[in-house]
Amino acid sequence: MSRPLDGVTVIDFTQVMLGPSCTQALGDFGADVIKIERPGSGDLSRRGVLAHTGEDNPVFLSLNRNKRGIAVDLSTDAGRSVILDLLRDADVVVSNFRPGVMERLGLDYDAVSAINPRIIWAAGSGFGPSGPYAHKGGQDILGQAYSGVMKRLADPEHPVSIYATPIADYTAGQHLVQGILLALLHREKTGEGQKVEVSLYNSMLAMQMQEATTRLMYDQELNWALMPLSGCFPTADSEIVIVGAFKPNPLRDICAALELPDLSLEERFSNLELLKENRREIRQLIADRLKEGTSERWLAALEKHDVLCGPVRSLAEALADPQTAHNNMIIEFDGGSGQIVKTIASPIAMSQVAPEIRHTPPRLGEHSRELLNGLGYDTTRIDELVASGAVQ
Repeated sequence: MSRPLDGVTVIDFTQVMLGPSCTQALGDFGADVIKIERPGSGDLSRRGVLAHTGEDNPVFLSLNRNKRGIAVDLSTDAGRSVILDLLRDADVVVSNFRPGVMERLGLDYDAVSAINPRIIWAAGSGFGPSGPYAHKGGQDILGQAYSGVMKRLADPEHPVSIYATPIADYTAGQHLVQGILLALLHREKTGEGQKVEVSLYNSMLAMQMQEATTRLMYDQELNWALMPLSGCFPTADSEIVIVGAFKPNPLRDICAALELPDLSLEERFSNLELLKENRREIRQLIADRLKEGTSERWLAALEKHDVLCGPVRSLAEALADPQTAHNNMIIEFDGGSGQIVKTIASPIAMSQVAPEIRHTPPRLGEHSRELLNGLGYDTTRIDELVASGAVQ
């Protein structure tokens, strides 16, 4: 089966999540991703997350399938020479170091494009390549905090807290995928390589485009979680979420489902502005009623009246859900040494092509000799590089 990115070679200097989520997405659809790691330690996500699982832990395994791995010491002339040989015929090089690191390594865009004018040089960072925060390390939590995402709360009475899933890393990683694909299309038309850059900060601002435009144009707060008829409510046995919107009179339909009098006939709840003013009261009336029955009962009733609703699931429950299985969102493959990897599949479904597992997440330096051999290095030279520590 022909894949969209067959024949595209990606040199991958990335680690942790922003960059690896990008390069894995490219690898899933055919790119030959060559992961560059430090000898002896490798990607930061190999260690320090779940100490008892070793270097091939679930965090690393979730982000590094469909890659071949080589461990190279970039502080050595021999190691840099290997990298330059890899870059000469590559299509894309991806990094997510702090701004300035690739320059210090002699691998900035100008240096790489000088030996390969068609290269797509792609980088993700915390705040961008320049500006007052460029020197700061890029980290998901900082992206949430600096961009305003962390302070936009579903309930103003709750304390500010970290969002439990790294949304900044994933969003910026997928923006980097978009940029690389656009650059490849541009090169197909013009023959030109170029630089592509994204940041956690910009991605989090872009995620808030509706809210930011409302603030910029009208100096007003737009918070979808504060809509009066939408939210998470406890029932007698768990929690459900209701989205009281996209209907002419959602309160009437909610009341019908909950077997309450039509509260939309009361003046204080008769339109959206009054509902916002009396948000606490209407939500308390709904919440009190929901506590009198089970989630199963209320969800069935709300569905019957075409009110958007659902259970509030844990991740474990979502992974066990039949919809997850139907969507083929969990994949299993042999990770080597008898280890079975269970992880999340690509969320992209296409009618003519499908992602497939061509390479399991590489062990540190697993493909070093194979890749060097592919560059034309003979056995003697490869042995010398390994013996010197330039390559693992």
